[in-house]
Amino acid sequence: MKNALSTEDLLTDQHAQEFKIVVVDDAEFSRRTTAKILEDAGYNVVGTAGSSEDGLRVFGTVSSISLFIIDVVMPGSSGLQLAQRLNENKFKGAVIMMSSLTTESVMIEALSVGAVDFLKKPFSPQELLKAVEKIEIEHSKDRI
Repeated sequence: MKNALSTEDLLTDQHAQEFKIVVVDDAEFSRRTTAKILEDAGYNVVGTAGSSEDGLRVFGTVSSISLFIIDVVMPGSSGLQLAQRLNENKFKGAVIMMSSLTTESVMIEALSVGAVDFLKKPFSPQELLKAVEKIEIEHSKDRI
């Protein structure tokens, strides 16, 4: 028989559902793997997109997104351009940029368009979850 959930578990579960994440990466394997790591950890991945344009469409259709995890280099509009467009459209959540390009100039540009963290590909599940957890903690503080 399954144990009843405590109030703390229910609040944590409710918060996990309210903390909505979108993963944007043109590399399907990377996009799916990132989303699966997050979902397996209990996070609510509400959308994935293979391009900046598709990421912007998700932003326009899903309400109250808490976090975008965006690849820097993609065909067409870059992830940096997507982050800039999210800012222009008054996105109130956080952005984590990810890339195998980790020159100082790329990281500085990511921060200049509003990213709060930068993950170097390939990253471990632990590195991803640690970065997301930091943002989730800040998100939950804002709700109190």
